[in-house]
Amino acid sequence: MDLAALIYCVTAEFPKSEIYGLTSQMRRAAVSIPSNIAEGSVRGTRKDFKQFVAIARGSNSELQTQLQLAKRLEFGHAAQVAEAEELTNVVGQMLSGLSKYLATPRTVGGVKVMS
Repeated sequence: MDLAALIYCVTAEFPKSEIYGLTSQMRRAAVSIPSNIAEGSVRGTRKDFKQFVAIARGSNSELQTQLQLAKRLEFGHAAQVAEAEELTNVVGQMLSGLSKYLATPRTVGGVKVMS
């Protein structure tokens, strides 16, 4: 959620001509990350949750690429863009850890369960 909020601040400084371009793409990717985690967490199975985490990881990767482009084009405040880049790295690590955790079978009463 912090990353999505930061991206809204970063993109608020982009040229108005980018409102339907990079601004929109970055905002959608940023919002997609926590949205997919939320949706996956209530799906009921670890397999489903892991799939939604994979989608969130993809959105995070998209956002990292878009931040690189914004930096090259010198859109936004450099310090905010750098902060967002760092936060995407942290979020990426968290999502990788969650994905690995969800891929590990859990034990219930001594029996491995993959639900």
